[in-house]
Amino acid sequence: MAKLLISWCFVFFFCFGFIFLKSNAASVTYNVLSFGAKSDGKSDATQPFLKAWVAACSSVKSATIYVPRGQYLIKAATFRGPCKSKITVKIDGTLVAPADYRAVGNSGYWILFIKVSRISVVGGTLDGNGAGFWACRKTGKNCPVGARSITFNWANDVVIKGLTSVNSQLMHLVINSCKNVMVKNVRIIAPDLSPNTDGIHVQSSTGVTITGTSIKTGDDCISVGPGTRNLWMEKIQCGPGHGVSIGSLARDYKEDGVQNVTLINSVFSGSDNGLRIKSWARPSTGFVTNINYQNIIMRNVDNPIIIDQNYCPNNQGCPGQTSGVKINQVTYKNILGTSATKVAMTFDCSPSNPCSGIKLQDIKLTYLNGKAQSICKNIRGNTGGIILPDNCLY
Repeated sequence: MAKLLISWCFVFFFCFGFIFLKSNAASVTYNVLSFGAKSDGKSDATQPFLKAWVAACSSVKSATIYVPRGQYLIKAATFRGPCKSKITVKIDGTLVAPADYRAVGNSGYWILFIKVSRISVVGGTLDGNGAGFWACRKTGKNCPVGARSITFNWANDVVIKGLTSVNSQLMHLVINSCKNVMVKNVRIIAPDLSPNTDGIHVQSSTGVTITGTSIKTGDDCISVGPGTRNLWMEKIQCGPGHGVSIGSLARDYKEDGVQNVTLINSVFSGSDNGLRIKSWARPSTGFVTNINYQNIIMRNVDNPIIIDQNYCPNNQGCPGQTSGVKINQVTYKNILGTSATKVAMTFDCSPSNPCSGIKLQDIKLTYLNGKAQSICKNIRGNTGGIILPDNCLY
């Protein structure tokens, strides 16, 4: 009996060990410290990070780039594909942009992933050190174009999980021309007066999911640009910021449309806008269709629900014109809370392309514990359930 037990133990540990070795052999880890990076926040770690990327990208095995605890000074860096296998960038530390905003501000990008498939960025903090750039913009001096903190261009099968981004010069996270992207449990923080610091910008992308994300910033919490399709957003906490915005659209005459966008189970607190669709007042081939907003709470939001098709800042490039963007099939369901302004719902649609198929169901928005107002121009739709403020659709 003892011999039999020993034999079974030997078989068990042999098999377990074989599986363990095989799983290790199926992947490889590259620690940035092994490539010369220093975690003091002062030594330039850009080249060590790029060298770790080259090693991981050329690996035929699934690769992990590991960033241990500490601070790593990173200048403008491009991580380019295509790569041979799946790559995970596991960050336990903080990546810090140079204090001199011009070091990355002239590039337009700080951290750029381009033409990469099966890439995951997990954990860690990005500190864009944007205060100097914002100060430059405020003084009106000759400033660089500014940098977006982390950008994915032409990337597929992307996961961004548990990342924190603070004080980006411009947009924090940009998803451009990508397919199948998951953004989960991300935190984005910048002062409420920091200019153009959109939290997440999505454009020309298909199959993007954003969930469990907290955004406090100086511009749109999430902005949705032309060519976005099948975007799902849920459990978003927005504010301060400019809300979740589709647009601005009609910047260009020839422009792809936005379709199949859903936002559910989210909270807006003290934001300038809540649910916003915005287009320039000028001709466009663009469109917005099949948009669904459901189970949204507004807490002291300036414009909880707004469609603005007469966007024309500084009256330049659009006076006397009307928006060519066609907006239809937009549903607002179970939108509750408080407006910080008297007008809680504004539908300022194009006279040449009226909004159509707008549906309001179970809307209850108040102002100072009293009655709010709604404004409707050039809009057609229908309602169901309780509608407060009073319905102005026809």
